[in-house]
Amino acid sequence: VQLVESGGGSVQAGGSLRLSCAASVSAFSRFFMGWFRQAPGKDREGVAAISTRGDSTYYADSVKGRFTVSRDNAKNTMYLHMNSLTPEDTAMYSCAADTLYSGRWSRPEEYDYWGQGTQVTVS
Repeated sequence: VQLVESGGGSVQAGGSLRLSCAASVSAFSRFFMGWFRQAPGKDREGVAAISTRGDSTYYADSVKGRFTVSRDNAKNTMYLHMNSLTPEDTAMYSCAADTLYSGRWSRPEEYDYWGQGTQVTVS
């Protein structure tokens, strides 16, 4: 399984970005998916996650009301819409796939496959 993120970049505070995570397999629709971020010198942080059918979503308190996770199983792609960005959102953002969700969406060890990440810089 390969996951490829895109959509990162540099943006001014208050701006928006949309990240994409494309999976290489049609089994994508069976994966619970998550977004994580890691800033220099900090631990990896669970940002958002979405169930296989997209009917359940989960968010870190720090991004609730500003970020929206979604998925299009027909396109094997997950998205992260990020609004009202602040410098504290600056990090490398990675997507991850979980083949058997056990309820710990924000824990990196929950996930089986990872993308290489895309950098988001807010100034």
